[in-house]
Amino acid sequence: MNDLEKHPCLWYDKFKDNGEMFHNCLPKGLGLVFELFGNVLNLEWKMVVMWVIGAVLIYLAIKREMEPTLLLPIGFGSILVNLPFSGAITQMYDSGVEEGILDVLFGTGIANELFPLLLFIGIGAMIDFGPLLANPKLMFFGAAAQFGIFFAFSLAAFVGFDIKDAASIAIIGAADGPTSIFVANYLKSNYIGPIIVCAYSYMALVPIIQPPFIKMCTTRKERLIRMSYKAKEVSRLTRILFPIVITIITGLVSPRSISLIGFLMFGNLLRECLVLDSLSNSAQKVLANLITLILGITIASRMRADEFLAKETLIILCLGLVAFIFDTIGGVLFAKFINLFLKQKINPMIGAAGISAFPMSARVVHKLGLEEDNQNFLLMHSTGVNVSGQIASVIAGGLILNLVG
Repeated sequence: MNDLEKHPCLWYDKFKDNGEMFHNCLPKGLGLVFELFGNVLNLEWKMVVMWVIGAVLIYLAIKREMEPTLLLPIGFGSILVNLPFSGAITQMYDSGVEEGILDVLFGTGIANELFPLLLFIGIGAMIDFGPLLANPKLMFFGAAAQFGIFFAFSLAAFVGFDIKDAASIAIIGAADGPTSIFVANYLKSNYIGPIIVCAYSYMALVPIIQPPFIKMCTTRKERLIRMSYKAKEVSRLTRILFPIVITIITGLVSPRSISLIGFLMFGNLLRECLVLDSLSNSAQKVLANLITLILGITIASRMRADEFLAKETLIILCLGLVAFIFDTIGGVLFAKFINLFLKQKINPMIGAAGISAFPMSARVVHKLGLEEDNQNFLLMHSTGVNVSGQIASVIAGGLILNLVG
């Protein structure tokens, strides 16, 4: 028995470039086996690593219930695109180039910003800006909580990223997936896959990331501060005018963000006009859920092992985390600064809700308040800050585009 008979795989290596010779020379019965399972030989260790990453995301979605509508399709998609010669992504075959459905979806839904904008309609329809309108001062906390974006922008440029890549990476700190997609795609970042995955993953990890840093920046005495809440009636006219006025002001100050803020405010106008309830409900549920699912699995088309498993990806993960942490810290420190001038102190934890992760961040702050004092209800205050962060993150994205676009 020669070496080729002892080790049939050597037949594949020797004759894989000549299909006819390959089938003629294989020992009897092995031709069919290789025809069925030969693709296994194209499997690389990096692909297996991406399967593990996908499995972790699926675990977090199902077992930990962390943003399952996003992490589940992203996790499954990362496995889908890392199968050898996966038909889900564009591949070169003997017959020529064959387009994969995920690349088609990426080109028609993300490359032109369609999916993020449609998703913003649904998000806008979900948001009740009432707490913010009842206390407009909360808008300042949303602005302060964008500090991490500009800090990470400077840091990313310092460590050697191209200015447009640095700007795209920095937006991860907004904890706003659609804005991250919009900015990274608009600036044609080379790292759109890792950026998008980081943005959505950190959104899901808000309950884990934020609490230790909130506690680090506050004393127990500060966390025990109670804030009374007096419900104020916000007129229907005010609720209707708010999305229109915000769109106009943002368009004048940050014109490149007008698509994002415009679609967000349009969704909110559907909610507040009270004459399009069926459309508002459809936007909140059907549209938002459907686009989120398609968006998640389409994002995975940029999680191919050869692109994703690089040292730059690890650096992006670290920079995104830095941006996220400093957004949280920036909001808390701003609240502590404001307290220096107030007789009636505010609980500085609400400043951390100024990131765009709605409503997770507001719930985190409320929960921390109850842990210190089971009668300390901060939900309405933190919600007001949280929805202001939704607007502020979009404006911050527009300012970044104005700076480097």
